[in-house]
Amino acid sequence: MEQRHVLLVTLPAQGHINPSLQFAKKLINMGIHVTFATSVSARRRMAETAVTKGLTFLTFSDGYDDGYKLSDDTKKFMAAIRSNGSKALRDAIAAAAEEGHRITCLVYTILLPWATEVARELHIPSKLLWIQPATVFSIYYHYFNGLSDEITAKSDDPGWKIQIPGTLPLSKTDLPSFLFPSSRSEALPAFKEQFDALDAEPTKPKVFVNTFDSLEAEALSAIDRCELIGVGPLVPSAFIGGEDSSDKSFVGDLFQKSNGCIEWLSSKPQSSVVYVAFGSLLRLPKPQLDEIAAGLLRSGRPFLWVMPEAEAEEEEKLSCLEELDKIGKIVTWCSQLEVLTHPSLGCFVTHCGWNSTLESLSCGVPVVAFPRWTDQGTNAKLIEDVWRSGVRVRSNEDGIVESGEIWRCVEEVMDGGFKSVEFRRNASKWKGLAREAAAENGSSTINLKAFLDHAS
Repeated sequence: MEQRHVLLVTLPAQGHINPSLQFAKKLINMGIHVTFATSVSARRRMAETAVTKGLTFLTFSDGYDDGYKLSDDTKKFMAAIRSNGSKALRDAIAAAAEEGHRITCLVYTILLPWATEVARELHIPSKLLWIQPATVFSIYYHYFNGLSDEITAKSDDPGWKIQIPGTLPLSKTDLPSFLFPSSRSEALPAFKEQFDALDAEPTKPKVFVNTFDSLEAEALSAIDRCELIGVGPLVPSAFIGGEDSSDKSFVGDLFQKSNGCIEWLSSKPQSSVVYVAFGSLLRLPKPQLDEIAAGLLRSGRPFLWVMPEAEAEEEEKLSCLEELDKIGKIVTWCSQLEVLTHPSLGCFVTHCGWNSTLESLSCGVPVVAFPRWTDQGTNAKLIEDVWRSGVRVRSNEDGIVESGEIWRCVEEVMDGGFKSVEFRRNASKWKGLAREAAAENGSSTINLKAFLDHAS
């Protein structure tokens, strides 16, 4: 019998590559060979442990071999990756066929609608791997299918809320930022093209989603036109109770020497440390960094603050740097999952990117939700009002979260009072449910096996 061979393609961003790589490993564990396609810049950042039997890499230049930056022209980048990526996929599919190991399915992540064009042109089945929550999928789907006018026309009303299938009533700050002109960029047209491609499928499309059944039961079943299949959390199994302790692969600045994070954490009391990190892309302005620093100083709690190199110049300008160094540690990088599973960790101040959100839930860590853009506002809403595993900061009229607000939220999570106990209890509950879903007989594993059995 011919071995199935999946070609998996993703954007060269850490938040896209990490879950895609974990999804690839799930497929490999089920006897499928995976060719993982991504850019030169992304491949350079992958851990050597990403090399796995049954996994091969297809590396192509997207024209940004030093990596895409938020300051780059997004339209040019999207055009370049479309052109170069489409050619790379066509070449890979042709080469695999010549070698007698043909591609049997193309899996692609968000913002790559051109991948479906390649698959359709070459008569290969394709499936979307949605790396954001099912709730966000439902929001985009309904935005493109009848709700765009209401959201555009009414959302600036302070009292406005909208009820979208599978969600709580949502205000403007709870919706993905790309729905609004101020941060729309090239993402919204790409999402539109992607959803149009799903709508054009002759049969009910199946979409893999990086979530799990008990986490988003209503959102997973909210759309009759699509079948959403929970296959998450797509987190290395070593960090969520998996048997393979070597499975700690991720993408990041892996070639730095140890900066002493874990040793420093080990010197602190249990559940005492505040971990602050805002992902690999987001860069905060100097006024916001000042407010975070002042809030941390006011709390007086030990903290680990990841401030990427692009912000390092601003770190040097912080007037309270000497005081910060007395109670905390500022680094340019750390292994986030190792931090989140460390017993000294007390809470996570996070931008609420979906990877970080799922990791906090899977590791049982309560959070201070500090969303900035894209799907992060929706994720923060879920954290605070649905999963109840943390509290969300509120910005002032200039969009800055002030030090007093940061202090208030950190204390609410860390002070041991009623809300703090509730956050920890709920975080622990979701940790258990995440592990159950990812287990061999868990819902996500069963969902994926059922799909593969039906597709074979």
